[in-house]
Amino acid sequence: MLRFQNVGMRYGPGPEVLRDVSFTLPPGSFHFLTGPSGAGKTSLLKLMYLAHRPSRGVITMFGQDVSTAQRDALPLLRRRIGVVFQDFRLLDHLSALDNVALPLRIAGVPEDRVTNNVAELLAWVGLGDRLEARPATLSGGEKQRLAIARAVIARPSRLLADEPTGNVDPDMAQRLMYLFVELNKLGTAVVLATHDLHLLDRFKFPTLRLKGGELRVAPAGQPYSSQAS
Repeated sequence: MLRFQNVGMRYGPGPEVLRDVSFTLPPGSFHFLTGPSGAGKTSLLKLMYLAHRPSRGVITMFGQDVSTAQRDALPLLRRRIGVVFQDFRLLDHLSALDNVALPLRIAGVPEDRVTNNVAELLAWVGLGDRLEARPATLSGGEKQRLAIARAVIARPSRLLADEPTGNVDPDMAQRLMYLFVELNKLGTAVVLATHDLHLLDRFKFPTLRLKGGELRVAPAGQPYSSQAS
C-alpha cells in the first residue's frame, strides 16, 4: 500500500509545489495521474519513487514510513519500483538487450532466464530485431518502448510511468496499455501520468487529478470534464 498523509513538497526555499496531498493506493491498483503542465505531476512521481522526500507530511510505502527512513534503506525499496521516465534514462554504452536485462541481473536472475525473458519482451514491444542496437541508434518511439520494457521486466511491485505513450503511434500506445493492464493483473500497482484523454475514456481506471499542487481522486468512469471542475 502507498499512503500520502498531508504531504507538502517544495524545492529549496521556494513555494510548495504540492500542498496537503492525501490519498491511499491499495496493492494491485491502477490509477491515471492527470493535470495541466506545472500542476506537480512530476514532483508527485518523484516522491513515489523516492527521488525526493516530502517537506512535510508522512509517506508510507511497503509498510514503512519513508519520510523519515534511513538513507541506506531506500535502495532496497527502489528495487521494488519500476519507473518509465520522460527522458528515458537509458545507458548509451549498453545494447537494448543489456539495458532491459539490467534489473534482472541486479536481482541475480540466472543468465539463461535473463536472455530469454528480455528477448521475448523486446519482441512483444516491436524491438525483436534491435536486440544489439545502442540507444543512440534508436528513434524516440523505440527508446520509449525500450524504457518501458526495462521498467516492467522484473514485474515490480509498483510501476510509475510518466507519459509512457507520448512518443508512439496510437496502435503501439494501445498495445503498451494492454501490457500495463496485464502487468497489473499479475499484481503490480500502476500509476500512469498522461495527457491523453483517449486513454482515460478507453480504460476506466480511477484518476489522481492534480491542479495547482492540490490533488483529488476521481473514481473510475467519471468523465474527465467533471474531474476538471
